[in-house]
Amino acid sequence: MIDEPPLLQVRRQFRRPQPSLVQQFRDVPTGFLVDCMGGRGAVDWRIKPVDMERATFAGSALPCLCGPGDNLALLAALTVAQAGDVILAAGEGFEGLAICGDRVAGMARNRGAVAIVLDGMARDAAGIRAAGLPLFCRGITPNSCNASGPGTVGEPIVVGGVAVRPGDLVVGDSDGVVVVPQERIEAVLAKLERVKAAETAMDAKVANGLGIPAVIERLAAAGQVKYLD
Repeated sequence: MIDEPPLLQVRRQFRRPQPSLVQQFRDVPTGFLVDCMGGRGAVDWRIKPVDMERATFAGSALPCLCGPGDNLALLAALTVAQAGDVILAAGEGFEGLAICGDRVAGMARNRGAVAIVLDGMARDAAGIRAAGLPLFCRGITPNSCNASGPGTVGEPIVVGGVAVRPGDLVVGDSDGVVVVPQERIEAVLAKLERVKAAETAMDAKVANGLGIPAVIERLAAAGQVKYLD
């Protein structure tokens, strides 16, 4: 007969990126990071900040797996959280019940977390804003959940269609959340300067009157555009 599994499985020790490395991503637009990774890396577009005025963050991923409408693993993640962590909760996109509210947000802030990202719903929007911690979710509902389990902390999960492992880099802003795998952080950082330079150059061209993208002009010049009138 199979033994009853534990309600929680918690990995407390895993490698996090150096804070000095994470800090270099603090104010980098998420779109720049996506460009550095071939156009991918952002979680589902519906996962957005509760407070648009407090949406910018960068930190190390602390993943937890919650069942639909359950937040036991999210509560357990608070025991593992360290300064600079981003708590990500995989709630399978369930929108019937909230898995986090203002008190959990306040406790995460007190533990040193820099953000919470939920693949699910939250409640207590006003209290979350007052807590001062960036919190991203699929939406707000007053419906509350139970802490029943089972769940995991510090193990790989999927949030908004993106795989997240403990210690990955997580960056957020008003556009959304991007996950940079830990083994790609240095490569993304090295490419970031080129992306920034290209964006700056394009901004200057638009400011100086550019109205037609170069790719369209090239296609037209090569006879690849057929005008119908």
